[in-house]
Amino acid sequence: MKVSIKNLLIFSTVFFFVVRAYGQDEVKSIALKQILDTIAKQHSVKFSYTEKDVFGHSIFPPEKRIPLKAKLVYITNRTNLFFKEINEYIVVYKNATVRKKRFCAYITDEFGNAIENVSVQFNESESIVSGIDGYFEINSSSLPKKLYIGHLGYIPTVIEPKESDGDCLQIILGLNIIELDEIITERYLTTGISKKKDGSFNISPEKFGILPGLIEPDVLQTMQQLPGIMSIDETVSNINVRGGTHDQNLFMWNGIRLFQTGHFFGLISAINPNIAYDVKISKNGTSAFYGESVSSVVDISSRTEHIEDGSTTIGSNMINTDFYTKFKLSDSANLELSARRSFTDFLDLPTYSKYSERIFQNTVVTELANSTDVNYKSDKEFYFYDFTGQYHKKIGERSDLYLHVLGINNRLDFTQGTIDNANVITTVSNLDQETYGGSAGFKTNWNETHSTSFDVYGSLYNVYSTNQSIETNETTKQENKVYDGGFRIRNSNTLAPMFTLHSGYQFNSTKIENTDEVNETMTMLANNRTLNQILRTHALIGELEYAPEKEKIYVRSGLRFNYIEQLKTIYIEPRLQFNYMFDGAWQVELLAESKSQTISQVVELQGDFLGLEKRRWVLANDIDVPVQRSKQFSAGVTFKDRGWLVSLDNFYKTVDGITTYGQAFQDQLQQVQSKGSYKVYGTEFLVQKQFKNFYTWLSYTWNNNTYRFDDVEPEKFSNSFEISHTINTAAIYEWYNFKIALGSKWFTGHPYTKPVLNIPVYDNNGNPSIFYDYPNSYNIASFFQVNFSASYRWDIKPKVRLQFGLSILNIFNRENIINRYYRINNQEDIEVINTFALQRTPNALIRLSF
Repeated sequence: MKVSIKNLLIFSTVFFFVVRAYGQDEVKSIALKQILDTIAKQHSVKFSYTEKDVFGHSIFPPEKRIPLKAKLVYITNRTNLFFKEINEYIVVYKNATVRKKRFCAYITDEFGNAIENVSVQFNESESIVSGIDGYFEINSSSLPKKLYIGHLGYIPTVIEPKESDGDCLQIILGLNIIELDEIITERYLTTGISKKKDGSFNISPEKFGILPGLIEPDVLQTMQQLPGIMSIDETVSNINVRGGTHDQNLFMWNGIRLFQTGHFFGLISAINPNIAYDVKISKNGTSAFYGESVSSVVDISSRTEHIEDGSTTIGSNMINTDFYTKFKLSDSANLELSARRSFTDFLDLPTYSKYSERIFQNTVVTELANSTDVNYKSDKEFYFYDFTGQYHKKIGERSDLYLHVLGINNRLDFTQGTIDNANVITTVSNLDQETYGGSAGFKTNWNETHSTSFDVYGSLYNVYSTNQSIETNETTKQENKVYDGGFRIRNSNTLAPMFTLHSGYQFNSTKIENTDEVNETMTMLANNRTLNQILRTHALIGELEYAPEKEKIYVRSGLRFNYIEQLKTIYIEPRLQFNYMFDGAWQVELLAESKSQTISQVVELQGDFLGLEKRRWVLANDIDVPVQRSKQFSAGVTFKDRGWLVSLDNFYKTVDGITTYGQAFQDQLQQVQSKGSYKVYGTEFLVQKQFKNFYTWLSYTWNNNTYRFDDVEPEKFSNSFEISHTINTAAIYEWYNFKIALGSKWFTGHPYTKPVLNIPVYDNNGNPSIFYDYPNSYNIASFFQVNFSASYRWDIKPKVRLQFGLSILNIFNRENIINRYYRINNQEDIEVINTFALQRTPNALIRLSF
């Protein structure tokens, strides 16, 4: 289905109007009894009254958003009826005597959300705190002239109450952007995403609002909404940040490097989205404490500073079920456990069917299943699971001990069968992809200005496949195994009120094993690299942070010295973050970095691991696989005022040391071994407007991304991951516990290579091949997708919540091509192979938290 720009604008206008009209219901005077029934349902309470007391009263209903007690005050002021709580009932009664007036108010943030535990101070010795609904009241006879209201993270305010016969006052506290861990932009795209002064983004799933197409705070899907971050094949195992490849990103979970980021071969994040954690994402200007990446850093941490009360969540969507629970073992110890498992191996719901069609197309799994040449029958069984565990122990008042474990697994079993001369022949192939890791951390605060932390970690990543050919009875076994481990020491010392020095040492050891077996016979890999590789790296880090408490400037400058034992090489990597706020609403940001990377992924054969997980991890040897090095600089400006957020970033990045094998070519360069580089520069733009319950945003990204490879003609050509233009839009409406989001995603197709001739050419031995045009000289069609999501949270009790969610990806069921290549079939004809994006895919969620 084709959607023009004109139709998209009309569609967006209609959506805006519908949302706006939705919130403008006509308010009419109605009977008090009906109002009490409505309030009883809204707040799960029961009213007790006599008919004669409420009969004859007809008033305008109070606003639904205000607290229960404020509504009762509102009714009292208009009916002279009073309310008293007795057991589970609220008794309505008349009172002939004159009651003393009480001043009442409720406190919310600028988005209308209630704020509990706000301090309300009368004088030097008296104060109260607001309730869970933000409500408080004061006897009017002792009403002071001024009330001082404050809460950590919000701008304190002073009000002058007066004796009043009116309704409860709404007091709005604005966010204190200085106190919020140096946050400069709160609610970036949606609730739970913020931008910090060091240029990084922070995602907090516990506070997550809603985004189009998402019903859960999947961090790797969420980060693709940020300008400059996307996936050309809509998977979380192929995330491209400013033109880089997925392996050039550093993914960490509680200090453990993740070499596997997705389930279902990339359609679902490998990290349970319902764990209580915070995520830091840096596209540029990363801290010197992060190494081993020439692109972005995604640091996921579930560590907390305090021992928190216990809680549990249990949920399910149309792919998997999961749970997360936290136990408060004592006043000084917490234990957290989570687990998730798909039920796709015994239950085939529509979401799994669409995912299955997307992932298995153009692989061994579907080619044999759809073959018409022979009588093949096939069946596949797929499932995944993951689990985490964390133990937190407070040691005294100044020290913390953390222990973490992690497990991730994907399993595919593929059975083929045929009948040959009345004999039944069956073969079984399988693919396992797994990650297991653990880490331990200790942190102590020697005093208010000096702290030290020590972490040790280790992990194993393994992808293993067995492929039994039903035609030749040949068995091929392939394995890629990564052992990663090390330790880190970090020391922070405040030298002066404005300066903090961070220093540290890191040691890392990485070992990789690559194995290929055919009929139990070992064969060397195509590029004759060794089957076992190991690299040990030592790093010294120094970082100086300038952050005056009341000034408008922030600077962090650092150096990282990497020494690689086996290569006997030192790499010096400077880092810089600079932010300056002026005129209240404007901020300027400069970020720069130099980084290196010794581990990368290559594609040996397009059919590796059943064609599903084609990439193998390898280590640099400075011969055919060089150390990758990057340099990046960006400059940006941000404007934020009166609900408007406008940001503009310009960047320039170069990466040296890439190989043709690392870029997954599917043309004449597929079997060419060459070293090279790429250069990318571009612009990222975001405009966001926020009203009380409604906000919308549009982001645009442009970049120019080109390769240079040794001995490749032409010398310069388009990068395979170049997406020249990207536009993301969203409109989000939040009404109490109900949230709805509609958005679109459009981007130009990435480059590919066409054959010059429609027929194969033959060598002297009669072997056919394809004669290609210049590499990446064409582009596939543009991608366009409209996504929808909605959620509702039912607060059954103060700590018991039931959440429902619904999402639809690709509402219009548009047929989007996300990859194209050519091959020679069994008839020696050239055929085009297209890979299509997800079709219309629904998903639903139910979750209970208590």
